[in-house]
Amino acid sequence: MRQLTALDAQFLSVESATTATHVASVAVLDPSTSPSGALTREALLALLRERLHLAPPLRMRLADVPFGLDRPYWLDDPDVDLDAHVHETTLPAPGGERELAAYVAGVHARRLDRGRPLWEAHLIHGLEGGRCALYTKVHHCAIDGVSGSEILTALLDPSPQPRRIEAPPAPAPPQPPGLLTMLAGAITRSIVQPVETLCSLARAAADLDAIPVVAALPDARLVAQAARALAGDSRPLPETPPLVAPRTPFNGPISGTREVAFGSVPLAEVRRVARAFGMGPNDVVMTLCASALRRWLLAHDALPDRPLVAAVPVALRPQPAGSGGSSRDAADGRVGNRISAMITPLATDVASPRDRLTAVRSTLAAAKRRFAVSHRTWLDDVCAMVPNAFAALATPVVFRLAGVAGAGVNLIVSNVPGPRLPLYLCGARMLAYHPLSVVTDATGGISITCASYDGRLDFGVVACPTRLPDVWSMIDHLREAMDELLALLDDSSHDPAPVRPGEERQEREEREEMVPA
Repeated sequence: MRQLTALDAQFLSVESATTATHVASVAVLDPSTSPSGALTREALLALLRERLHLAPPLRMRLADVPFGLDRPYWLDDPDVDLDAHVHETTLPAPGGERELAAYVAGVHARRLDRGRPLWEAHLIHGLEGGRCALYTKVHHCAIDGVSGSEILTALLDPSPQPRRIEAPPAPAPPQPPGLLTMLAGAITRSIVQPVETLCSLARAAADLDAIPVVAALPDARLVAQAARALAGDSRPLPETPPLVAPRTPFNGPISGTREVAFGSVPLAEVRRVARAFGMGPNDVVMTLCASALRRWLLAHDALPDRPLVAAVPVALRPQPAGSGGSSRDAADGRVGNRISAMITPLATDVASPRDRLTAVRSTLAAAKRRFAVSHRTWLDDVCAMVPNAFAALATPVVFRLAGVAGAGVNLIVSNVPGPRLPLYLCGARMLAYHPLSVVTDATGGISITCASYDGRLDFGVVACPTRLPDVWSMIDHLREAMDELLALLDDSSHDPAPVRPGEERQEREEREEMVPA
């Protein structure tokens, strides 16, 4: 029995009538490679029954403390009713990307049932070309980017022939936390809360210049340096660009509806640009996002004269070992988040594509240098300052007011390192993997997430249609941005060098620096 951390509980508190805080993915599959030539709900259920023990977040449910006096606890539920979690549907003709996105958007907007383990899977038939898709969503309080990848590797196989999985030992009967135990814990936490708040405040003050909103306060950098000096940290703080997010149409109160869009660019093109200009693939990905956002804002006569500011989730736990592997966290059955966030400008105010690429690289490098000396627990520290009973009531209001008053960040941008070789689900080859994230009043009405997989960079864009009504245009702008960067290579002086030994490993490490929450 484990209690949610302050950050995990915050993902529950943020939810409201207009905000759902689960993360999701859409895997496009080719069932013709499976032994039966089809992917059925029965086959998927059988796979889940066999491998559920490898994916702890799928078998955990919440045990609430009475009256919300303290953070909930995780309770292992080995007898998950999979029939209630796995759904099946068939798309209307013609079964293209738009029809798939419309179905996914409707499901993505709905919050998960907190009375069961916090996940759903939707097997979607009727895609053109005989394909199908699997949409899965898991609550953000249960997973981050790395633990989400662990679930993926647990269910997928490196060949059409499924791996043999050893049967798990008989589970011990779940022991729900007793009422007296939970109340005693709540009383204890209420006593130590003032001390915990002061400790969290001291740690957060040391990163005041890197935290959205408060970074704009006068002398935030001096306060951060003073707090570090008092804590015995005499390292100078690296210079960072201003982190004041401009007002855009993306930012403001959101509605409860969602639109999603999918797209891809060849990973080889991203690497080619990265090698030609002596930078990492992450720099190119962030430039693609900056260029696409700039194009959309120009088309809507809404481009600010300051750069947009993005929050980039960063994983604080090791990556899974690979296809079929798992981290120590998975083996120990741990659930929850071990993440932080890096805040960086996006150079949307730079007109020249070449200069924009250079500016993104420079600002991202500055953000990395600042993040390297930060207390990477600042997200947890900020959340831990507020007692749970108050946070559950106040957080939706605070986020709503933040959307009205002004943005701390304009959007969330995530880059997921993924497998290089094809993977299979029940024998069906996964053709594409589009991750989907969260939008909130405080973080903007659009989020852009991408995942590298089998030679592609697959994008998933989630938007609130009241803030961005034409979400598919963002996919078009991403492709145009890629063409724009490739056009820069026409200059022979930027011909890409051949891949040197060890270079692919370096590219992988650079991609793994940023993992979605």
